[in-house]
Amino acid sequence: MGQTDTPFAASARRVPAFDPVAAVQRDDAVSWPAIFAGAAGTAALSLILLILGSGLGLSSVSPWAQAGITATTFGVTTIAWITLTQIAASGLGGYLSGRLRTRWSLAAADESYFRDTAHGLLSWAVATLLTAAMLGSAITGILGAGMQAGAATASKDAGVDDKVRSYFVDMVLRPDLSAATPATPSTSADPALPSAELRRIFDQAGRSAALSTEDLNYAAQIVSRHTGVAAQEAQKRVGESYARMQAQWRDADAASRAAADTARKAGAYAALWLFISLLGGAFFASLCATFGGRQRDA
Repeated sequence: MGQTDTPFAASARRVPAFDPVAAVQRDDAVSWPAIFAGAAGTAALSLILLILGSGLGLSSVSPWAQAGITATTFGVTTIAWITLTQIAASGLGGYLSGRLRTRWSLAAADESYFRDTAHGLLSWAVATLLTAAMLGSAITGILGAGMQAGAATASKDAGVDDKVRSYFVDMVLRPDLSAATPATPSTSADPALPSAELRRIFDQAGRSAALSTEDLNYAAQIVSRHTGVAAQEAQKRVGESYARMQAQWRDADAASRAAADTARKAGAYAALWLFISLLGGAFFASLCATFGGRQRDA
């Protein structure tokens, strides 16, 4: 009596045998959905923590004297919060990328450890690139603070120099109103001509410590003719006004250079701490990805 095949036996024979090569080909080393999921978690948590840090920072400062935290304390706490934000957000993204990746059935333990680390690093890299693309102007402003401060200082110096020069030129042309017998100044068709000529003399002198003898004598003649004061008094007035103008310029230069140097140092420190926080984020993303991968395989 011949043996007949049942439907169950026929279907069992149609099941393909296990093919290790095909299994290895299906065992993808990189799980991009898990990486993008981790990157999304990193970006979202970073945004939440940055908003929280902004609220806490604004609530701790005050425009009133002797109120709120100092600038140094504010800078230190800001750096600490940015670092904490980067570590926490990157750690969450790395854990998600390791926990959500597909199971590697044929990978050795060392290979799984490397792949988990790579998943965490890639999720951090994708989140960092997305953040840099959205906040490119802010990052450029931090890194270029020194150059912007230098350009602003040069522009500010030009404006301050012109205002200071105009003030001291007007000072030397003031009539002596306290004299018992007021001097009679000479009339001119254009009262602005003496002022413009003195400005050109001061411009030509530049930042010299004193006017040349020829310029000093000629400027004194202009002042004497315009105000009516004696020639000796006019010469003294021009010399003292020019010396005071140079002293005020030196003080303004020192203040602007100090402000530019402070801005340059602040930009450099911000860039260095940003680098350290990003480096810490990459490390914790990789570490948490290995932890999530081990829990996934457990």
